[in-house]
Amino acid sequence: MSSDEPAAPLPLAAAQLQFAKLQRQYQQTLDRWTPHVLQRWLGTLGLLIIFMLRIVLSEGWYIVCYALAIYLLNLLLAFLQPRFDPSVQDDLMADEIEEGAGDDGPALPSQRDDEFRPFVRRLPEWQFWLSSTRAVLVALFCTISEIFDVPVYWPILVVYFCVLFALTMRRQIQHMIKYKYIPFDIGRKTRYGGSN
Repeated sequence: MSSDEPAAPLPLAAAQLQFAKLQRQYQQTLDRWTPHVLQRWLGTLGLLIIFMLRIVLSEGWYIVCYALAIYLLNLLLAFLQPRFDPSVQDDLMADEIEEGAGDDGPALPSQRDDEFRPFVRRLPEWQFWLSSTRAVLVALFCTISEIFDVPVYWPILVVYFCVLFALTMRRQIQHMIKYKYIPFDIGRKTRYGGSN
């Protein structure tokens, strides 16, 4: 072999190129799905129904089902919460007021006015959908192996999940009422001050 001949591509470099190509194709597919919100969620719901049928008909993998339910609950809570928590902002404002209490000099206003602030989610809808779909696919994949079919008394898991769901939703709803925000736009058009 002479030094003039080009070296054959290394297997690692070829694998990296193939992986980069697959990543681009995956991202292009996700980009095409972005505007189709209803179809995306219906697809995820279909996968979830397939998963639930798998659990019910095989009478197994209750731990996988429970883990998926807890993960989806966690995603739902992040979806319902604002990115900037008003309770944390209230605590920061209270600390600033306490620190400035000894000063007799001029202070900035500490009262909030009622200006419009749009609701910005902690977890955007796209990330919520993508994480939910991936979780359902992973859970479906886990039902292939008997390793994840741990024998448990499933009614306890159902009751525990229902109690956990009720308590966390109650706390979230109380937080929404206290800080006066609604995480959903129900087609209402916001009207601003004016006599008309």
